[in-house]
Amino acid sequence: MNDISSESMQPTLSGSIVELRPLREDHAQALVEAAADGQLWDMKLTVVPGAATIDAYIARALAGRAAGTVMPFVIVRRAADDKDAGAGRIVGSTRFWKIDRANRKLEIGHTWLSASAQRSAVNTEAKYLLLCHAFDVMHCVRVQFTTDELNEKSRAAILRIGAKQEGIVRHERIMPDGRKRNSVRFSIIDDEWPAMKAMLEAKLAR
Repeated sequence: MNDISSESMQPTLSGSIVELRPLREDHAQALVEAAADGQLWDMKLTVVPGAATIDAYIARALAGRAAGTVMPFVIVRRAADDKDAGAGRIVGSTRFWKIDRANRKLEIGHTWLSASAQRSAVNTEAKYLLLCHAFDVMHCVRVQFTTDELNEKSRAAILRIGAKQEGIVRHERIMPDGRKRNSVRFSIIDDEWPAMKAMLEAKLAR
């Protein structure tokens, strides 16, 4: 189910495991707490906010939304049962960005999850919800993913959802520590989406 936030004109994407809600300024503390599960801000291969950087992180995301090129989400874990103490807790963040409506393409990125939510169905369903919205609602012809050449875990996760590796973009960005990062680019195109959607649904059903 997709509910459009009247405040942001950005959808809430709901699945059985997670709900992707539009990012707001008042999510700052919950995001820092989510990142504290694993001290994710210490990671060298991706950028995850900590207490000192969360305000700028959210401000950049919201500026992108105002410009129409970004849709930033928080990832909220839904209840598994009536006794699920973790229900309603923010466990990470993700976003559509580089949104190009004229060419009907975008990138899914800036995705990170609390350590306790990793290696679970949370990431699979979050990607499924995003891809369904991109292809079935926004009618994209291309969705791309970009990750650090050195991030083997992220590269494997992107391949597992069925994306195709296209190549390596050299010195694609400069990381906070000054390292010139080579990035690996992956994509899914509209012709591939029906088969990929069925594959993801089978994974989630298991």
